[in-house]
Amino acid sequence: MPAEQQSLPSLLPRLGSAELFINWGLGLDSSSYLAKMLENPAAHGVDLQRTVVLHMATGDEWPDTVADAEQFILPLLREHGVRLVQLARAGQAKAAGIEILDDSSSPHHLVPRGSWTLWDELETCGTVPQQAGTRLCSLHAKAEVGDRFTAAASGGRPFRQVIGFNADETGRAEADRRLNKNPLRTGVFPLIEWGWGRQACEDYLYDRFGVRWKKSYCSFCCFPVSLGALPAHLQRMRAFPDIAGRVLRLEYTAMRLNTNGRLFGRRSLLEMFEPADQEVLTAFARELDCLWASYRVRRILPASRSNPQARAPALRAVERSRTGTRRELGRELRRRAARLGLPVEEDPAGGSVRVWLRRRGNGFPAVEEFWVTAPAHVHSKQQDRFEAEWAAHTDGQQLVFPLTA
Repeated sequence: MPAEQQSLPSLLPRLGSAELFINWGLGLDSSSYLAKMLENPAAHGVDLQRTVVLHMATGDEWPDTVADAEQFILPLLREHGVRLVQLARAGQAKAAGIEILDDSSSPHHLVPRGSWTLWDELETCGTVPQQAGTRLCSLHAKAEVGDRFTAAASGGRPFRQVIGFNADETGRAEADRRLNKNPLRTGVFPLIEWGWGRQACEDYLYDRFGVRWKKSYCSFCCFPVSLGALPAHLQRMRAFPDIAGRVLRLEYTAMRLNTNGRLFGRRSLLEMFEPADQEVLTAFARELDCLWASYRVRRILPASRSNPQARAPALRAVERSRTGTRRELGRELRRRAARLGLPVEEDPAGGSVRVWLRRRGNGFPAVEEFWVTAPAHVHSKQQDRFEAEWAAHTDGQQLVFPLTA
């Protein structure tokens, strides 16, 4: 049974009068709105008795952002008796529903994560977030969670939802209006109405609390490079080396399973650090000192039906085999590769070993197949139709590399 079906019925009597939902992502924009609005709620058309603040926990928020939010915003919510409902996705599949992590009009702490996070998905799949296309990570971890809650909690009545887009983001507000599929929902963008851009929000919070508000985003986000915030991102990682080491391990594992699996497209996070970044590099080494596994990786890169020169979405099968130490698994792969005369690639940075059985050629369709050692966090996974597609793309030819589970 979806988590919201288990939890919401008991809450609906209390939520029956709620008609304003405020999305609070902990960041600069939504925090500045809450602080300013609470100076005089009535002047902003807000009835706090009919208002619910929603926070969707992603599981990987930066500690300094959480600290600022708990120190400066939660006391305001307590002072005014504002109801804060903290939510999360209950599982990777939509059918898992959502979770209510906390529900209080006197909140003292932010719950860091729920049963499932995007990190869990990335780590078990051996991937990193993708820069191209829609920000599906934000949609899955935040938007879908909030939408499911407000749809149930509004009880079939019209409601307003405050989104903290600032005056520099009018395009995002237009997209929200255009894509809104709930006829009962009206998106509200007060920062745009006030003419408050990002700098105005930053100045307000500094004048109010004496701090420069820390940016809110996941520690493994791939977008700082495209938003021009990479230097600040790297400095933040240096301030939290243990987090940096964990993210480096996530990227390293993805790159061992996919040679193009770098966090920032053409550049990896690892190559952005210098030898002087010793704390970060030491934390990365600690992260790699874990249980490792041998993986068989097969990938199909089909040709697009509409354009044979272009690639259709790739298909991948990952099979986790033996687990053990990095050294013993690497030694085993080298020995078996030598017996079969297969090429071996060794990565000096992390100690991973890769043995190629098939390399992709030029053009599409193409296939590749290899064995590789990497941290043992990745689960075996493939699409239902993969074996049939693999047989079709390889003419049923199987290459034997005797390393079994």
